[in-house]
Amino acid sequence: MRLQDKQQSRKEVKANKENASLKDSTAFLARSITWDSSKQMYYTARLMANKDLEDDCYRGYAYLRWVDDFIDTSSESREERIAFIKRQNELIDSLYKNELPNSLVPEERMIADLISQDLEMDIRLKSFINNFMAIIEFDAFRKGRLVSQEELSWYSSCVGKGVTDGLLYFIGNGHFHPTTDNRYLAATAAHIVHMLRDMVVDTQDGFINIPREYLEAHGISPEEMNSPPYRAWVQQQVELARQYFQEGKLFFNQLDVLRSKIVGYWYCVRFEIILDAIERDGYILRADYHERRQISSWLRIFWWGFSITVRHLTRKRRQK
Repeated sequence: MRLQDKQQSRKEVKANKENASLKDSTAFLARSITWDSSKQMYYTARLMANKDLEDDCYRGYAYLRWVDDFIDTSSESREERIAFIKRQNELIDSLYKNELPNSLVPEERMIADLISQDLEMDIRLKSFINNFMAIIEFDAFRKGRLVSQEELSWYSSCVGKGVTDGLLYFIGNGHFHPTTDNRYLAATAAHIVHMLRDMVVDTQDGFINIPREYLEAHGISPEEMNSPPYRAWVQQQVELARQYFQEGKLFFNQLDVLRSKIVGYWYCVRFEIILDAIERDGYILRADYHERRQISSWLRIFWWGFSITVRHLTRKRRQK
């Protein structure tokens, strides 16, 4: 081998080692952020994600968690939020063009490593990233203003698409997934419940999750949560979420991968527990729903996991 070839080979080996070291560092950072933010998400990725996608699952969650936290707490002005969101969107666009910008902060390296390892350019990963970036951007600029029903429907739809496509990408990737119209409904329902759960605190912080048209039609303010019209609207949302959960679970039932099915059902049950509490309270919302942390709730979640596993294995045996 010529000297020039040997030097080039050494450079390539060194570059590969540096890239591997960077990927290890982003995996460690992503695990740390996920652990600090959500133990449930940490263990979901640890136990349920495809083993070759486990670190990428942490990277995806941690990056979006970092972006959301910056918008919610770290940014000091509207201009700073605009500049930050613009930089992140431009970064993602560049990465999908196979361009790696210079001077990335460690958190941005997480999304760079995630996208660079998606060699097949899976549309579900792109949907997961883009839909969550869209809702983070929406939240960044809606504070303090009333929003329309159309905006709120779009908001929940984006979350539904992002959650479902993320689940199907990181868990059970490589297996067939049906593309039925009901595939996003369970996660959309979960977001409807998520907004109800956080309504009291969000309203205090300037994020209004009830449509402007409804408030104006009934002559109430966002703070009048105990009023009959407000409670009637909450009841409508609860009934809509119930319907979406029922239809969305039909999609999860069709999945071939047990891990995907279990996580999908667990996601539903977590929020159905809150629906039960809202109904018991007569559709009067409160600031905290401790039911989701009770032992009975965890037993319910694990029972569903066991039940789904038995049904799944029974169906597989019958198919043979």
